[in-house]
Amino acid sequence: MNERSFRLVPFEAAMAASGLLLSGRIAWAAGVLSLRYELNGPTDTLILPAAVPSPGRRDGLWRHTCLECFLAVPGKAPYWEVNLSPSGDWNLYRLSGYRSDLRPETALGSLPFTVERGEGWLHLEAGLELSGMVEPGSPLEVAICAVLEGSDGTLSHWALAHGGSGPDFHRREDFLLHL
Repeated sequence: MNERSFRLVPFEAAMAASGLLLSGRIAWAAGVLSLRYELNGPTDTLILPAAVPSPGRRDGLWRHTCLECFLAVPGKAPYWEVNLSPSGDWNLYRLSGYRSDLRPETALGSLPFTVERGEGWLHLEAGLELSGMVEPGSPLEVAICAVLEGSDGTLSHWALAHGGSGPDFHRREDFLLHL
């Protein structure tokens, strides 16, 4: 198993002093990408969508609090974008190149994950069966990121690194984890 821990940093300078910590771990083994996000701190300053009775595939999740992952096979242009909402809603997109030809990835018809929450924390765990998209054992380049919606409606953008002049999770240069 190839496993790594991560800690995300906000693009917006004001969020660095917010007291929020967004970290977790990722693992790649036997065709399954395992993700665990841990959000800790003053979560009462955020809008964290409540669980919905029938979660499913939804577009536009990044317009609110959304935990994300981008992954690609080294040396190949296509990549995937995973969106996970604390509500239980999700989406998985395939892109043919940088922000090109965004479309739902049909290799996964569902993406079950668990969300636990309490005062000052939220944990989300997911296991993505990628064997229909990526050959098991293939190396992966991964970017872990998140959009957090403040209680005032403003969005902050969190990632392993922010290499551009603005928050841009699609930059392959920022797919920093190699599994």
